[in-house]
Amino acid sequence: MRANDYDSLVEVFRGDLWEAELVKGLLASAGVDAMLKDESLSVVTSPYAGMGGSVRVMVNPEEEVYAKKVVAERKP
Repeated sequence: MRANDYDSLVEVFRGDLWEAELVKGLLASAGVDAMLKDESLSVVTSPYAGMGGSVRVMVNPEEEVYAKKVVAERKP
């Protein structure tokens, strides 16, 4: 993940913190660099609070199509 391109990242998944962590790991095992972006401070301060907003999994634009394919093909 290129540090200077955070503004150009694209979302490939949105869900609870635990789901986003699993998707990030799935993408990493497929060779895709990903990062999590939270939508509320409560997720950062207390991931177990249960009242936080959704967490987004972000990737570089060049990897968007492949990353979305990997996410779509994951087992529920």
